Amino acid sequence: MNRTDKYTDVKAAIQSIYHEHKGRYGYRRITKELKKYGIHHDPKTINCLMNAIGIKCEVRMKKYRSYKGKVGKIAPNILQRDFTAKNMNEKWVTDVTEFHLFGEKRYLSPVLDLCNGEIIAYTVMNRPVYNLVHDMLEQALESELLYLQEFESMAHFEQELKGYIHDYNHKRMKAKLKDLSPVEYRTQVLEVA
Repeated sequence: MNRTDKYTDVKAAIQSIYHEHKGRYGYRRITKELKKYGIHHDPKTINCLMNAIGIKCEVRMKKYRSYKGKVGKIAPNILQRDFTAKNMNEKWVTDVTEFHLFGEKRYLSPVLDLCNGEIIAYTVMNRPVYNLVHDMLEQALESELLYLQEFESMAHFEQELKGYIHDYNHKRMKAKLKDLSPVEYRTQVLEVA
């Protein structure tokens, strides 16, 4: 009973990572983050420690549904379901998604680079109109550095979304990117080239 807890420092690091990522990381991702700081433990141990602390990965907010709209001319299937790319700017994908947040409808149109999963540009509007996609594509094409451009201060949701997308690009690690974030992976690829 009087023995000191040998996992005190590990528990503190777990809580720090958990709160830094706003509760979105489970024990597997936290284990990988801990390795970046030189703390090596089995994922099951990390899971037990998280349970002891009383924290667990929070369920992400589910998207409501994609906007279906009226069907026009169908574009050719160029990708043939091959959603991988070896080089930056080789393949971009997009979609329009409807969200119900804070009692309002919002429509999000992002452009995603399939090489590293980074969001290159996005627009958010109250209605699913042509300019939603047009403006987003213009942003993506004008951006030579391929980083998100700053937007005018619009509403609380847009500010929250900007923070989420920053975390998505800079903090979220992906197994297919060697447990690096999209921006870390981009930096690594550019340094090699």
